[in-house]
Amino acid sequence: MTTLHSPSQNHLLAALPALDFELLAGHLERVPMALGQMLYEPGTQMRHVYFPTTSIVSLHYVTESGASAETAGVGNEGVVGISLFMGGDTTSSSAVVQTAGQAYRLDRITLKEEFNRGGVLQRLLLRYTQALMTQMAQTAVCNRHHSVEQQLCRWLLLTHDRVPNRELIMTQELVASMLGVRRESVTDAAGHLQAAGCISYRRGHISMLDRTALEVRACECYGVVKKEIDRLLSDVHHR
Repeated sequence: MTTLHSPSQNHLLAALPALDFELLAGHLERVPMALGQMLYEPGTQMRHVYFPTTSIVSLHYVTESGASAETAGVGNEGVVGISLFMGGDTTSSSAVVQTAGQAYRLDRITLKEEFNRGGVLQRLLLRYTQALMTQMAQTAVCNRHHSVEQQLCRWLLLTHDRVPNRELIMTQELVASMLGVRRESVTDAAGHLQAAGCISYRRGHISMLDRTALEVRACECYGVVKKEIDRLLSDVHHR
């Protein structure tokens, strides 16, 4: 493992005590995550869980008409594939790489064995699952009751938390697909944020200029999700 790419870049893996981590270390496989890569589709057998380090994965649902919307995002704070340790091997949603980068994957057999042993790994994964459920519930509320501009602010802030680069490689079409809205609505919302000096947008790139201003314009949904993640994982010791 190099300093540049290390399992400790994932918060859950970093929180494991040394002895618990050593039980997993030999089974962790670093894998590149390409933009648009499908990690699993609805109803298919899941063979691995993924611990993102520098990538972000979108969990979303695609309707029969082809429309889609994100239910949650997973970055270096979490794990993709909770169905494998929650009692099922398949899911009704899809997992697609939203931001290219790296991740570490773990085969389902090893994961289940270590999870069933109990201990810190089980506690971490269950706590993270609760945080993920909060994110999914808050996304549903946000999409129903808040403006596209507020939704965009929430989404940008959560993305920035996971990949703290000022510039995000992101098309308006992709953002619209994540939010489940028309591209024109994203164009208008991004234009308002750019005029206010919050972001700078050029084709395929969004630069964060004023994070504080984005937080002010965002609805309460961002704060609820962030607070829950921090609350559930705050007392975990990091190696």
